[in-house]
Amino acid sequence: MASPAPEDLVITQAGLDDWPVVRSWAVDEGWNPGVADSAAFFAQDPEGFFIGRIDGEPVSAISVVNHGSDYAFLGWYLVRPDVRGRGHGLTTWKTALAHAENRTVGLDGVVAQQDNYRRSGFEFAHRTFRFTGTAPAGEAPYVRVVRPQDLDDITAYDATCTPADRPRFLAHWLTGAGHHAVVRRSGDRVTGYGVIRPGHDCPRIGPLFADTAEDARALFAALTAQAAGREVAIDVPETNAAAVALAEQAGFTPSFETARMYTGPVRPYAQERVFGVTSLELG
Repeated sequence: MASPAPEDLVITQAGLDDWPVVRSWAVDEGWNPGVADSAAFFAQDPEGFFIGRIDGEPVSAISVVNHGSDYAFLGWYLVRPDVRGRGHGLTTWKTALAHAENRTVGLDGVVAQQDNYRRSGFEFAHRTFRFTGTAPAGEAPYVRVVRPQDLDDITAYDATCTPADRPRFLAHWLTGAGHHAVVRRSGDRVTGYGVIRPGHDCPRIGPLFADTAEDARALFAALTAQAAGREVAIDVPETNAAAVALAEQAGFTPSFETARMYTGPVRPYAQERVFGVTSLELG
């Protein structure tokens, strides 16, 4: 029987109902996707998700989610293992990238694919390590649960920590099923916030954004208290030495590595505030 050719692949925009099968592929890859992530991802750009089918059966997927007029983020690049090596991934990739138009595109690429990403015009920015460990129970001074009235301030703070504004995403991320969001303030000013959410294998922290290491430690304590005694994961950019130290001091160890890569310039943001990346799938 002849192998399917790339032209046999039919690629369409995906809906939220299409995504459980893609999530199952990510589980099989050991990515530990968040249990309730998809609704927040689709809220940011519902037209940025793509699925490839052969004879109606899903075989490939990718997301290219636009964040405003200048920036997009690529994730969920997956091909079902039994049909790899036949060109379906590249066809899916090229189709979806057109959705970004002239925007700079970012991604968090696994080590095995980084050379392929370079050949597609992506340039290395920094490494990110997934740290995992047993969540400690500790005190969290001046940290409280996020309230609806915090949303505007957190959205403004988040915009200083990321290459693009993402209000639609945050409105869902802070309130998603099982998501526990906390904030730290000094007077009327936000000095950091964070979210912990259920993952397939273990809870994941992301983001953890904070002005200082002290703010980050307090937020980290509040988040890990929600899963004390259980394994927890957090994706830490190597460029933030204080973030790496925080994870290591908690007894966490690196278990997974990716590279943040971009096709062009991005808006300057406070990288020193990024103690934990929001999501490797959406930046």
